[in-house]
Amino acid sequence: MRSKPIQLGLTMMLVAGTLAGAVLGATQLVRGQDFAPGRDRDDRRGRPRALNVQLGPRPYYLVEDMQDSPLKRALQRCSEDPVEKSDFSIGHRGAALQFPEHTKESYATGARMGAGILECDVTFTKDKQLVCRHSQCDLHTTTNILAIPELAAKCSVPFTPADPATGTAANAQCCTSDITLAEFKTLCGKMDASNPRATTVAEYLGGTASFRTDLYSTCGTVLSHKESIALIASLGAKFTPELKAPSVAMPFQGTYTQEQYALQMIDEYKAARIPARNVFPQSFNVNDVLYWVRNEPAFGRQGVYLDDRVDAAGGYDLAVASLADLYKQGVRIVAPPMWALLTLDAQNRIVPSSYAKAAKAAKLGIITWTLERSGLLRDHGGYYYQSVTPAINRDGDMYVALDVLATQVEVLGVFSDWPATVTYYANCMGL
Repeated sequence: MRSKPIQLGLTMMLVAGTLAGAVLGATQLVRGQDFAPGRDRDDRRGRPRALNVQLGPRPYYLVEDMQDSPLKRALQRCSEDPVEKSDFSIGHRGAALQFPEHTKESYATGARMGAGILECDVTFTKDKQLVCRHSQCDLHTTTNILAIPELAAKCSVPFTPADPATGTAANAQCCTSDITLAEFKTLCGKMDASNPRATTVAEYLGGTASFRTDLYSTCGTVLSHKESIALIASLGAKFTPELKAPSVAMPFQGTYTQEQYALQMIDEYKAARIPARNVFPQSFNVNDVLYWVRNEPAFGRQGVYLDDRVDAAGGYDLAVASLADLYKQGVRIVAPPMWALLTLDAQNRIVPSSYAKAAKAAKLGIITWTLERSGLLRDHGGYYYQSVTPAINRDGDMYVALDVLATQVEVLGVFSDWPATVTYYANCMGL
């Protein structure tokens, strides 16, 4: 049986424009921002032509997998409607469920599936050039660097094979700061994985999770941050770069400071003449966000604080108590993981958490991460659904959670490893 708040949300959806108006009202929590669905057209004056958005079968499979409910029937009624891109749908590293993350191919696929915003996680090379990688030190699991002897020799930790006799796992660590941009550009992106039982480099480069695929992991095109800006602009999408925490000591090489790093990222958008309103810079380090607020206010006013304090012991309550103070300091958008925004009521129905309520009370905009990163939900969803585990029993339940995030928490957008899933919901609900 559906909860009354969800039934109310569905009733509102059926009244033309009402739900869309509610979401637009939510976006106004952060003045001067544009999270409204982007629908660029080719006006023959050099603007990107609108992509023909394609969703593939997955959203329809997920809808059919849902238990019967007003939400399921509402989503079924949209099945033959045309779809357009939506800024509510954010491509997490592109379309990382099936494509090597942070590659040209992954970003293009995310845009094709209607993601109105795409993410480049930003780190730097040995020659202090910015590139798109989830971590400064993940090249050994996200690229073929170990298969290139002259570059493998530069890795911080060379490959060592597993030793079954001692139970020692295979190991390596290769960082963008180990190599130059020119060397980085010779790499092939692959699915983020490794085989801890590997006794050879070829075996180590395998290990892709069973719910993903290597079908498109032929040689993903790795990108500099500047190249990602040009590509994403050509796709007609907006930008949400994340300034990754350095894995090396700062100042790097004795002179490159955290502040210079944070400013360099913003400067590359300014050099490309990207309007600040189309850029949503992120960081897990609140000091980075506050630096942008003070020194680049046009960008800082839509800076996103990725709040992982909720993962630390006692951190959830600390985070909830500090949200009003974050707003006073100048933060306008927070982005905790999905589980931190959801909880269960006495009837085991998914409802907004205390964090979600406190963020809204503090007038903070909210985005969240990450849908389609949990594998099969018959296993209850793991990390991202940990606060609502009893309510997650099948793949279709992700739309139940998404509906609560959209209609009750009123998030501005949702990161997804497969943007089509969110794009379908956004189009159906007029977001």
